[in-house]
Amino acid sequence: MFRLKKYLKNYKKELILGPFFKLLEAVFELIVPLVMAQIIDKGIANGDKDYILKMCGIIIILGVCGLGFALTCQYFAARCAYGFGTELRADLYKHVNKFSHAEIDKFGTSSIITRITNDTMLAQNGVNMFIRLAVRAPFLIIGATVMSMLIDLRLSLILLSAAAVITVIIVWVKKKTLPMYKKIQKGLDKISLLTRENIEGVRVIRAFSKQQLETDELKKESKNLSADCISAGRVSAILNPVTFMIMNLGIVAIVWFGGFRVDAGFLTQGEITAFVNYMTQILLVLIVLANLIVIFSKASSSAARINEIFDTQPSVTDLAESDFDLSAPAMVFDDISFSYPDSSENSLEHISFTLKKGQTLGIIGGTGSGKSTLANLIPRFYDINSGSIKIFGNDIKAYSQKKLRGIIGIVPQKAVLFSGSIAENLRWAKPDATDEEIISALKIAQAWEFVSKMPDGINTHVSQGGKNLSGGQRQRITIARALVGKPEIIIFDDSMSALDYATDLNLRKAISSQLSDSTVIMVSQRASTLQNADSILVLDDGQAVGYGTHSQLLENCEEYIEIYNSQIN
Repeated sequence: MFRLKKYLKNYKKELILGPFFKLLEAVFELIVPLVMAQIIDKGIANGDKDYILKMCGIIIILGVCGLGFALTCQYFAARCAYGFGTELRADLYKHVNKFSHAEIDKFGTSSIITRITNDTMLAQNGVNMFIRLAVRAPFLIIGATVMSMLIDLRLSLILLSAAAVITVIIVWVKKKTLPMYKKIQKGLDKISLLTRENIEGVRVIRAFSKQQLETDELKKESKNLSADCISAGRVSAILNPVTFMIMNLGIVAIVWFGGFRVDAGFLTQGEITAFVNYMTQILLVLIVLANLIVIFSKASSSAARINEIFDTQPSVTDLAESDFDLSAPAMVFDDISFSYPDSSENSLEHISFTLKKGQTLGIIGGTGSGKSTLANLIPRFYDINSGSIKIFGNDIKAYSQKKLRGIIGIVPQKAVLFSGSIAENLRWAKPDATDEEIISALKIAQAWEFVSKMPDGINTHVSQGGKNLSGGQRQRITIARALVGKPEIIIFDDSMSALDYATDLNLRKAISSQLSDSTVIMVSQRASTLQNADSILVLDDGQAVGYGTHSQLLENCEEYIEIYNSQIN
């Protein structure tokens, strides 16, 4: 938690005033037993009703003032804690957005979501409780102990002994529960992962009638999480009963031995009552402190998980800011090799080719041959291990990621749309795109035919993930999104799979005629889709086994001939 203190820098006032008002509340709380002692020793003992009423009025005033101070503290604590949580969450989300695909793959989407939401909330609760109780609890314990020692030093030894035993128990519980809470957070990651997969893949699950299997798996993980929570809860549950037992035994001892001190004339009945009140205060505060330890343990565990995100630096960073030389070749792959993190084998090896501005490159190969991997290297989603990739005259590392991706239109393998209108989805690449530019992109993508028939046209609402559209419609709108603004480079990562052959053909003709200045990389399983490309790269197990035109490959590339023949027969 200490490493996250920088998110409190804008809340110094709240961080000071909150504990200050809680301290005032504690001071007033410590005065109450002394007033009670005076009521017993002077008012009740002498039968002085006026004195009793006056002192009762003082107790009421102390209580009202204490309530006011407590509410003021709550206000400052809430402002500080929720401000801390807001800034931490925003910074964490910003940091995650700097990650390359390698870091996203390392943590997993579900774990990142849990850390941004649940872990941040627990850290926020830790700050809130710290302001409200971390100052009050020690002050009350120390203050009540000092006040009791001033009343009777010998009798206060009972109180000190009880407090020491409880402190040992609290420390033991903290050591036992901290690793348990870390395990619980990992269990939440697993539950989040399963829930996310089941919701996203609900159609597949129902298609194979696997609802019961997935339900059983979620139940199993939920039971494991429940067992971990129960184990941590059992250890934490020891605190309250043990604390009550020790403190109540201490009160019994105080009353027992205090009686002898009263008989000997060293104490009055009022002082014994005050002593018991201080003992009770310490009892209640220690119980609160015990629960506070649990909250801090959870917050500490969550903070460690959050810091793990912050400690992970993106492997893809901006090194320079060069300008594009549009007269140079659009793309040059020079003997590049690449392997995924933690993988012992290369996914791509010694890939080389040159692509001029306005040319089209087709990439084909069997499943797992490295086609999508190669496409992901162009916008620098991953950094290569060796070799170099040049875009318009410079190595891609010479451009900022924003500038590089600003000239690239990407159509991913899986069509992804966001809730909002069609126009809002298409303005992702170019926020200031006009309606005419959007309609032009829709026409090229062969999507205007169905969009124009919708009641609201380009302002038609798209539900989350585009679930209110068919697969082909989603795919064409995704293609149109990449074409808005006519980017210099367009990457189709096997994004024609949801299109019929006629639509596929019309799309390629439209791109060829209306985007002739754009360089196109087209990944596809269909040889017919790529046969008119200026050059075709054939991949097999991460290696280039063929490069040339369609006719050239039919003469000298066995792998391409095999793919082509399997599709025309």
